[in-house]
Amino acid sequence: MLSFLMGDDNFLSSFHFIRQSSGKTYNQVEMAATTSSSPSSPPLHTFKVLKRRLWNRIFALIFTSAILSLILHHFLCLLHSENTTTFLLHLNLLFSDLILSFMWATTQSFRWRPIRRAVHPKNLMQVTKVWNLPKLDVFICTPDPYKEPPIGVVNTALSVMAYNYPSDRISVYVSDDGGSELTLFAFMEAAKFATHWLPFCRDYKIEDRCPAAYFSSSHCSSTTDAEELKMMYETMKMKVECVVDRGYVGDEHIKTDKQREAFSRWADEFTRQDHSTVIQVLLENGQDKDITGVDMPNLVYVSRQKSKASHHHFKAGALNVLVRVSAAMTNAPLILTLDCDMYSNDPNTLVQVLCFMLDSKMLNYGYVQFPQRFHGINKNDIYGGENKRLFQINPIGMDGLAGTNYVGTGTFFRRQAFFGGPWSYVSAEKPELNPEHIVDKSIQSEAVLEMAQSVASCEYENGTKWGSKIGFRYGSLVEDYFTGYQLNCEGWDSVFYHPDRAAFSGDIPINLDDVLSQNKRWCVGLLEVAFSKYSPIIFGTQSRGILMGLAYSHFAFWGIWSIPITIYAFIPQLTLLNGVSPFPKVSDPWFLLYVFLFLGSYIQDCLDFMLMGTTFQRWWNDQRMWLIRGVSSYLFGSIEFFLKSLGISTFGFVITSKVIDDEQNKHYEQGVFEFGVASPLFVPLTTAAIINFIAFSVGVTRLILGHSKLEEIFIQLVLSGFGVVNCWPVYEAILLRNDKGKMSLKITILSSLLAFSLYSLSHCLAS
Repeated sequence: MLSFLMGDDNFLSSFHFIRQSSGKTYNQVEMAATTSSSPSSPPLHTFKVLKRRLWNRIFALIFTSAILSLILHHFLCLLHSENTTTFLLHLNLLFSDLILSFMWATTQSFRWRPIRRAVHPKNLMQVTKVWNLPKLDVFICTPDPYKEPPIGVVNTALSVMAYNYPSDRISVYVSDDGGSELTLFAFMEAAKFATHWLPFCRDYKIEDRCPAAYFSSSHCSSTTDAEELKMMYETMKMKVECVVDRGYVGDEHIKTDKQREAFSRWADEFTRQDHSTVIQVLLENGQDKDITGVDMPNLVYVSRQKSKASHHHFKAGALNVLVRVSAAMTNAPLILTLDCDMYSNDPNTLVQVLCFMLDSKMLNYGYVQFPQRFHGINKNDIYGGENKRLFQINPIGMDGLAGTNYVGTGTFFRRQAFFGGPWSYVSAEKPELNPEHIVDKSIQSEAVLEMAQSVASCEYENGTKWGSKIGFRYGSLVEDYFTGYQLNCEGWDSVFYHPDRAAFSGDIPINLDDVLSQNKRWCVGLLEVAFSKYSPIIFGTQSRGILMGLAYSHFAFWGIWSIPITIYAFIPQLTLLNGVSPFPKVSDPWFLLYVFLFLGSYIQDCLDFMLMGTTFQRWWNDQRMWLIRGVSSYLFGSIEFFLKSLGISTFGFVITSKVIDDEQNKHYEQGVFEFGVASPLFVPLTTAAIINFIAFSVGVTRLILGHSKLEEIFIQLVLSGFGVVNCWPVYEAILLRNDKGKMSLKITILSSLLAFSLYSLSHCLAS
């Protein structure tokens, strides 16, 4: 088995011989029957607990003592407040530091027992009793052909279709929630190209199985076959992009009656938000073969029924339709969910997954999560696009407890995990949708297609457990976090595996507005969970213990970062302008406490990043983006959640554009921030930049003129200076740039007026 998976072509004939002589179809093979549970079997995977855990625990004890001392100091200041203004000032600082303390406490769960995993694929052959391999259903969702170009989605699909795995074990389902004929056309072209691409990858043992990545890399071969295939790919790409630019599929592109019948569904009454189900089988295993005569994987286009009268539950709803449609057509025991821009970067990833999923001692593990890793990040990652803490640092800590969170892509699930806990099975309303159901018909048979059409109806879920007890979970804009959290609470553990070669590689936003808008949406969805009956701080702790409860709480309460960050971005600076000092003098022993807390938290955070192999500059940019998100994404996200809780309409789900603008790309490569749009998210950020600059300038001027003493205003001066350094891109965009990425005049004027209003208000209170 392993020799085939790792690229040994001699195994293929043996594989087919075993299949024929076994007298069984693949659908009759269960994952639980494929491995040996002998205690003498060599391990498929191992892990080690990182040594830093001991130092983390010691530091946590010391830091906790310092936090308690700070809280005591705040209470003493409240007791000795001279007037209402100073009382309110210290009360704000106390409230801010309590939130910072809570969020710091939640991070300790990630540092408690971080682990690193390793897989041993060479041992697969020694523990596997049956040569039949589990099937894989791949889910790829795309909602808009203009924000997520179809050619990018095609590249993602082709990269997983070309896995080093038997092609009749793989089925790829593409969910087009935009209901676009443009996406269907792109995949019709992709199906034809795949018949050449898959054997090329197999014959030449290509590692970069995403065509776009391969043809643009230094690994691209100069052979005749490679040149011909590259020309074929460029032709396909040009044809797809031309159709997208035109906005419809012309008659010249429709070559067969089957294609004409497919595109005839896009009649005048067909709209994005109101249309019937479209399921189109583009490739069927056993019927379609590549140019060498080898069976192709299944490739199915799905656009679920939409109606303006029905709630569609965004991406979670689309994924649940794929769970049901795939159950009717193939019902593979393994499911891979992928973002449409997150292509496979390693053809042997599935081998690594089998090292976990085929271990009979890990049957309570619901999914294997790979980290999100990205290509095209500029040298210093100015927007913190790696999200290293979210996608790499925190998961290794959660993995040492009971498993990591689900991040929406690069995740291999057991299908069974969507049907209750490992010991509490929840049956679907139709037996054909249950994970044990055996599909023994062609995916294009009338009965199978009729069932698939039925379960993709927009009214199908009414009165069922889908979205609550079965499938991906509804109730939050971040369906990935909520689903992983719910599965964990139901008893499923999970695995975080971080291989040296990225398993998947994706795109990141390259302008600030997209970055902040994406984080705002995450913030709203997380707060929906935080303040629901499933709040991790209560429900999560009761279900999986205090450490896992804290870990999930850290994400759920992201939005409350906005409170302390906003307070520290404005109040110390405004008090400095008004000659008031709420902090201890340098000569005061309490001053050392502030120094320890500030430096201790930042140094520990920096070390976490450095130990994961990043640079100091990238860490610095990440912490700067944390501050920027605090006064923009988290602030607006919290406000939007609050308004939504009151029943006031908000914008809802916003798709992050994957279209790359040439000028934006140029600025990004140069490490220059993009402020080209007049986004309201920039207003508090620009206001903070103005106030910090003025406060720092006034403070330094007073020191030079002798009107203030350094020991009295030192902390305020440091905080203002820290704000000025972190806000440098804002000053650059306001004063030094003349390109399209500069700060808009409207935002600058509005922020200046807001800054003046805040100063006037603070001056009145100080007086």
